[in-house]
Amino acid sequence: MMDENKQVNNTSQQLGEPTEVKQSMKSDSPAQTNSNESGSEVTEQVTIFNHVSEDATLTPEDGVAATEKTEVDPAVLAELTQQIESLKTQVEERSTQYMRIAADFENYRKRTSKEKEELDLQVKRNTILELLPIVDNFERARAHLKPQSDGEMTIHKSYQGVYKQLVECLKRIGVSPMRPEGEEFDPNLHEAVMREPTDEHPEGTVLEELVRGYYLGDRVLRHSMVKVAAPKEDTPAASEDQSSSTDS
Repeated sequence: MMDENKQVNNTSQQLGEPTEVKQSMKSDSPAQTNSNESGSEVTEQVTIFNHVSEDATLTPEDGVAATEKTEVDPAVLAELTQQIESLKTQVEERSTQYMRIAADFENYRKRTSKEKEELDLQVKRNTILELLPIVDNFERARAHLKPQSDGEMTIHKSYQGVYKQLVECLKRIGVSPMRPEGEEFDPNLHEAVMREPTDEHPEGTVLEELVRGYYLGDRVLRHSMVKVAAPKEDTPAASEDQSSSTDS
């Protein structure tokens, strides 16, 4: 019994138990049997703690074994590398395909926008061409009609007011008249309907605009019909005089 009490006391000192526990173990009270049982439990706990501490301690051999376990199989590494290269190739293909689609869409957008502008311009051009004969008639009336009375002057001012309003409307949408008199004939702008022999102007000079031409912006809306200067030819009488003088 005394040996068991000493063992309990030693165990209690190692675990740092309070002094009251030691004294109760030394007493000869009837609770001695319970103290012995408590000492046995403490001894078992210390033994378990020592086993746990021994298990928690890693030896160099354990570290080497863990390192060997983390090593990757070369075959698996090669397969993963191949998968990465395959994914890179797919990303590059998708990127190239996206850039090609983006370029095609940009070209389509520009082409569609240009076609829309051309269509709008064509519709505008056709509409204005239908109105130009009306403008021509107003200009002919102004050139040929000479009002004599007050009533005729009132009518003249009325339709001239409509003419001016129509011309202003055409200017706002980009229509401007040509002024070809005195310029050199240009087949891209003019249409020659008459030729007049003269020595006062160089050949090919526009002498008169018969039907006015117009621009729509910087494009030709309608060609100007003009009379062009031609070289003056000798008369038949002058030719005969020259031939008779030669014979003599």
